Amino acid sequence: MTQFPKDFLWGGAIAANQVEGSHVLAGKGLSTADMLPSGILSPHQTREERTPGIKDIAIDFYNRYPEDIALFDEMGFNCLRLSIAWTRIYPNGDDQEPNEEGLAYYERIFDELAKYDITPFVTLSHYEMPYALVENYGGWADRKLIEFFERYVTTVFERYKNKVKLWLTFNEINMSLHAPFTGVGLQENATEQEIYQAIHHQLVANAKAVKLCQTIIPDGKIGNMLLGAINYPYTCNPDDVIAAMHENNKWLFFGDVQTRGKYPGYMLRYFRENNINIEMEAGDLEAIAAASVDFISFSYYASGCASADPKQKEVGNIVDSVPNPYLEKSQWGWLIDPKGLRILLNFLWDRYQKPLFIVENGLGAIDELDENGEIQDDYRIKYLNDHLVQAHEAMLDGVELMGFTSWGPIDLVANSTAEMKKRYGFIYVDRHDDGSGTLERKRKKSFHWYQEVIQTQGASLTE
Repeated sequence: MTQFPKDFLWGGAIAANQVEGSHVLAGKGLSTADMLPSGILSPHQTREERTPGIKDIAIDFYNRYPEDIALFDEMGFNCLRLSIAWTRIYPNGDDQEPNEEGLAYYERIFDELAKYDITPFVTLSHYEMPYALVENYGGWADRKLIEFFERYVTTVFERYKNKVKLWLTFNEINMSLHAPFTGVGLQENATEQEIYQAIHHQLVANAKAVKLCQTIIPDGKIGNMLLGAINYPYTCNPDDVIAAMHENNKWLFFGDVQTRGKYPGYMLRYFRENNINIEMEAGDLEAIAAASVDFISFSYYASGCASADPKQKEVGNIVDSVPNPYLEKSQWGWLIDPKGLRILLNFLWDRYQKPLFIVENGLGAIDELDENGEIQDDYRIKYLNDHLVQAHEAMLDGVELMGFTSWGPIDLVANSTAEMKKRYGFIYVDRHDDGSGTLERKRKKSFHWYQEVIQTQGASLTE
């Protein structure tokens, strides 16, 4: 029987820029996400030329959070991963004083969660930053952003230290290599030198945030967050095995720095061989060395393959990889690989020996209302069931797993494409790509399925 521990954290994950809407309400500044109303590509417009987009209203969580949190409680959540929009706290990023309206807003959300005994699990920067920092400083290319991020983090830690004990720094920090505007505020044609320099600044800022959490919230925990893009060798040819090692090192580098506290040798070699010279200031490496995260969190949607033959590569959604002939694909072309989750969990546990947390996993699909106005999303149930079974298998292998928050428990705006038709939720939201819809919430079949999974601590899962 598949059963998870009694202290296991069950819930879902959302992001401010994909659910809140009210993009300039109550003193909020424009974020990089607000400048991407149509998806993840870098903007070719000024602030003044910006056109309205679906993210401006999103699913109106800003106003409807009490209703949505009540639905999460009905499912049995004891944890909700959510993010704070940096621009609600410091609208321009370099402001001297925080925006009280923004601070009060998140305080109301945390109080609402407390009513239901739902643990808030907060991401400090989830695919957004103040756009003014891009305009005025060039994003994370300028190390002044370390100071600005430190100020923001100190403010929210001090304000919420009695309400929030679980924190993450940067969402999918390794995605800066694939989407530099979203990750570090650089244009998409930025060079590797520029991207890795910006990433260094972000890694120092991450270290500062870890130490601040340990100082200000000594009974709290703070982790990093990786896009768990594990790659298999396409064949048993040693050249393919080495190709997979290189592909995995591209994202493991971030986990190595945030956990082991130093730049790994394979990355130093890559810098040497590609003429990348990272400018560091005195104290940078010491700050990183002194700030190992408390746990490692990650998203997992699909695995990939790597080949030494460049002709094998296939363009994917943001990340390219070699297609795996043994796996099926989702409607968006993502490989469906539940056993890959067990492999990844064991891989990360063996490497870091720190608690792990699956903070995103889910199936984006087109949901159709049936003749009764219901959504029979058995495909989503199967996807999540099979992944949770493999997560439990990893725990039997000895992996220490803290919890599981599905992406996203309620339909939200897709970050990469700004679509509503790519739905992940257990809760349907009547909103569509053209902006139409009543925003009414409706429980899908998977809502009741997840409710039972949580209620039975996983005993209702089918192997």
